[in-house]
Amino acid sequence: MKTGAEYVNSLKDLKPRIFLGGRQVDLLENPTTMTVVRANAKVYDLAHEPEFADVMTADSPYIGRKVNRNLHIARNTGDLERRADMAILTAQKLGTCNYRCVGADVLNALASVTWELERDTGTPYHQRFVKYLTYLQENDLAVSGAVTDAKGDRSKRPPQQEEPDVHVRVVDRTSEGIVVRGAKVSQSGAIAAHETVVIPGMAMRPGEEDFAVAFAFPNGAPGVTYVCQYSPFTAEREVMPEKYLGNPLYGVRETSMIVFDNVFVPWERVFLCGEVRHTGTLISRFAKIHRMNCGGACKVGFADLVIGAAQLAAEYTGVDKVPHIVDKITEMICLSETCHACAIAAAVKGREEPPGSGVYLPDDVFGNVAKLNVAHGFWEIMKWAGDIAGGLVVTMPSEKELENPESGPLVRKFFGTAVVAEKRLRLAKFLQNWTAGLHGPGTWHGAGSPQAQRMALYRLTDLEAKKRLARELAGLE
Repeated sequence: MKTGAEYVNSLKDLKPRIFLGGRQVDLLENPTTMTVVRANAKVYDLAHEPEFADVMTADSPYIGRKVNRNLHIARNTGDLERRADMAILTAQKLGTCNYRCVGADVLNALASVTWELERDTGTPYHQRFVKYLTYLQENDLAVSGAVTDAKGDRSKRPPQQEEPDVHVRVVDRTSEGIVVRGAKVSQSGAIAAHETVVIPGMAMRPGEEDFAVAFAFPNGAPGVTYVCQYSPFTAEREVMPEKYLGNPLYGVRETSMIVFDNVFVPWERVFLCGEVRHTGTLISRFAKIHRMNCGGACKVGFADLVIGAAQLAAEYTGVDKVPHIVDKITEMICLSETCHACAIAAAVKGREEPPGSGVYLPDDVFGNVAKLNVAHGFWEIMKWAGDIAGGLVVTMPSEKELENPESGPLVRKFFGTAVVAEKRLRLAKFLQNWTAGLHGPGTWHGAGSPQAQRMALYRLTDLEAKKRLARELAGLE
């Protein structure tokens, strides 16, 4: 397995075409893109720390040795539990995405569906997938997952769009492979991955075979362009020394739009092509994994950071024993641990899917409930953190003022409390990163919007069984 330094060194051979803020940038030189690189490097290094070995590594049956858990296919419910543990741990250590998370969940969904596809159609999709997975594991490559299409007019199906490229599609098939066009949006960390695996963002229907495609491509492949997100945090990082930022090393969740302009993909990297009947299965299996991890588990790690910072803020200002502050901290803990419990239940109640595949997936119901709880609970946690920390979270002066001989003494005098002003300002900036940052909407929509979970829950619930229970006890015929 690679170390963080070896991972960074391996990126020097990549030449991704990246645009950020209206200009082309170098992955290893731009301060914003480097936050993604550092986060990935930290995930690599965590796998080498004995304390975290059980969470961050697993024994691979494909290559016969330990691999980073981000490249592991779950073989039992214990694997699912450790996968959720990894989501919590990396969130705690980074305060932003584990940028290999979506890729890990896409690989598990593909392991399940390609096995089923090969069984049903005879096409060697699973053989291709296993060969590709072996390549990833042998080289310990960082993999991102690309799911969300640009979509265009949501009232229209993919073939009806005025701009057909708003859904990734196949535009040519040859004996060597396929050619694809389109774009995937909101792709976490794809710019710093070695590989990206693409799956459909929705269930396709007969007549939409060109849009039913899953494939992998290497970073920097000809015809691939990355257009990065840009926010006030991006602008701040461009002009401010890192130590004055809310998350100095790892920043906020960085995403990009991946554009495919007639990108050639060889057949050995194609895992679904035209089988519309299996697209719904693929996206639903990915969703159940990702909702357990990105929904129920990852945000628990984030909540640990926010709760810890809120407690520090209360202590810094001497209100940590005030009853209503204790109540609010307790409420934050309750919300977070409820989400944690749902993630654990999703893992423990997981099962082999499909039977005979050897691939274990989480329980659908608990995974969806975990994500729904997180979507609502995270806003509540942010609310209480902002309440406890006070208006300083958004009205604070810059920590740079402390370097100014005129304004520095004033800031030290009036913002010093139980701790020096420097610590108080730095903690307020950390909390600003959460309560006034990008994480709220990101948590709401990550792994699917809450409406998607509600629809899934209603569909998955056996209401007839619940009606029978009620009729029996009520004495109804």
